Amino acid sequence: MAQDSRLTTSDQMQDLLLESPEFPDFLLGLATMSASLVGPEGQVTCTITVERDGGPVTVASSSEAGRRLDETQYAFHDGPCLTAVREQRLVWIPDLRGDERWSDYLEAALQEGVRSVLAVPIPTEPFSRAGLNCYASTVGAFTEETKGLLEQHAGSMSRVLRIALRLHGANVQPEHLRAALKSRAVVDAAVSLIMLQQRGGREDALEILQRAAKSNNRRVHDIASDIVRGAQLPAGRLNGG
Repeated sequence: MAQDSRLTTSDQMQDLLLESPEFPDFLLGLATMSASLVGPEGQVTCTITVERDGGPVTVASSSEAGRRLDETQYAFHDGPCLTAVREQRLVWIPDLRGDERWSDYLEAALQEGVRSVLAVPIPTEPFSRAGLNCYASTVGAFTEETKGLLEQHAGSMSRVLRIALRLHGANVQPEHLRAALKSRAVVDAAVSLIMLQQRGGREDALEILQRAAKSNNRRVHDIASDIVRGAQLPAGRLNGG
């Protein structure tokens, strides 16, 4: 089967690992990539769970809400995402109100505004298990096409995640995740300001920001922080050079 053009390749994920300033930034990038495959920004939250001898831990989340949803599930010691990780099988819940499994956890998720869940196992190694967890606020957010797309994505993620976990371990603390999310929020705010100035799209604005960082030999986050604090926005349109 031909690979979907929307998928992030293993090479692109390895580039992300090499270019990310810190390990939590790399993991956040993986979670954000995963969420972007399913729908527009903000409509789906994706997290990555890794389970080793010390139990399950959320090593990445595309939002703070996703991290909370995972940790609530850990408190119940069972749920769709933990089942996907432990049994290494896909779990698909089109509508939480119509599912009778894991009733206590699903009720808690409903109170958080979640209506559908898709959990996809990520092949890792004999001493750890992993899964990609996707939460959406609408019923039927995940289709047969989505399932196939995310299974391919999890397969591509497998090798680079194994390498990353071997190098860094899975012990990413919640404060590290919050710091990475805060960093991304600063970048998002700067991108929005550039979009307003340039009257362009998000991808163009992000590329302008990246070019500014490269030309000044600084991190994207540092340039973004300056912009949010009132510094002059990077000049020049992409199509104008």
